[in-house]
Amino acid sequence: MTPESEHFLRRAIELAAESRAAGNPPFGSLLVAPDGTIVAEAHNTTITDNDISLHPELKLAVWAAANLPRETAANTTMYTSCQPCQMCAGALARSGLGNVIYALTPDLLGSTPFPAVPLDGPHLTEEAQAPVAGYYTS
Repeated sequence: MTPESEHFLRRAIELAAESRAAGNPPFGSLLVAPDGTIVAEAHNTTITDNDISLHPELKLAVWAAANLPRETAANTTMYTSCQPCQMCAGALARSGLGNVIYALTPDLLGSTPFPAVPLDGPHLTEEAQAPVAGYYTS
């Protein structure tokens, strides 16, 4: 890890502390452009905004997809206080962001904050394929 990356990761940790001080779960993230400029910051607001989707990684992925040209997004790095959850990881993959550097893994949080949801499937695959047929092919 470079000294520059350490600096930005420390900022993500500061944002996590601010989030907790505001009554939210302690997670924070920022986006850094290729030239080293911080282009956006976010912290978790799931409790104060009463919205379970307002993780900082998801908020920044949505912002990047809406506000950054694809080429810029692909060269932008997210620094975040914790490894993104599955919801955020999916959004990050779709946002086109180039890299994610994180401080903690979920096992280092001291407990698992989100239990796994039981899944049962696939079912009715032929029927379910009809509306998506050809959508993901070029």
